[in-house]
Amino acid sequence: MIAIYLECDILRFNFERDAGGKYSSVDPISDPVDWQGSVGQIRRQTLCRAKLTPMTQAKPRFRTIEEYLDYDDGTDTRYELVNGELVEMGAESTLNTQIAVFLIAAFLQLGISYSRLGIKQQISVSSREVTAREPDLMIHSEESAIAISGQKQALLTFEMPAPALVIEVVSPGKPGSDNHNRDYVKKPQEYAARSIPEFWQIDPDRTVVAVLTLKDGTYQSREFRGGSQVVSAMFPDLQLMADQILRAGR
Repeated sequence: MIAIYLECDILRFNFERDAGGKYSSVDPISDPVDWQGSVGQIRRQTLCRAKLTPMTQAKPRFRTIEEYLDYDDGTDTRYELVNGELVEMGAESTLNTQIAVFLIAAFLQLGISYSRLGIKQQISVSSREVTAREPDLMIHSEESAIAISGQKQALLTFEMPAPALVIEVVSPGKPGSDNHNRDYVKKPQEYAARSIPEFWQIDPDRTVVAVLTLKDGTYQSREFRGGSQVVSAMFPDLQLMADQILRAGR
């Protein structure tokens, strides 16, 4: 939507009389009041400039997760809920999706039902900033798969059981950057508070797969590189090397 605004200036022009008795206008005077004098009438002129200004629609705020679940803006835009406001999520990189698809195939070969594989699904988390996260891949427990099935929004709320595993492909970023803090500090805290038994961090830049296992409310991390086999307590029969996962996105 575009709003049109008019900015107007009212200018006064002083008139002087030349030797032939003819009046001509000279420099404009800033005072916009009409004036009548012996040398003639001071004329006013209004100059308007049109400005086209995009109108920004106010984003809705949500007081409860239920309000968020009932919201539909009529588009396919993907959002995260941050401080009660919708934050548009950028398009997924091909690297993320290729790794996710590779892992889906691996879990299917392991005998995991497709109903337990969660893509484009969000999970409620407890944070001062973020209300829900969207991992690259969720492997549901039997209970969480039943709970989320048939929901209007693909969101695993606090009242629902936790998934067995969440997997995130880490965004590029040096320690201290927003990406690094989000992926290596905030998300582990949020997922641990959500009692998710296992969390994988796949970091193509550092060429490492980290498996975080929940113990006494915090995650214990173990890193796998190159040809080392990724060890998962939740899926001990999984036969994957770290470089297999990392090369899937290249």
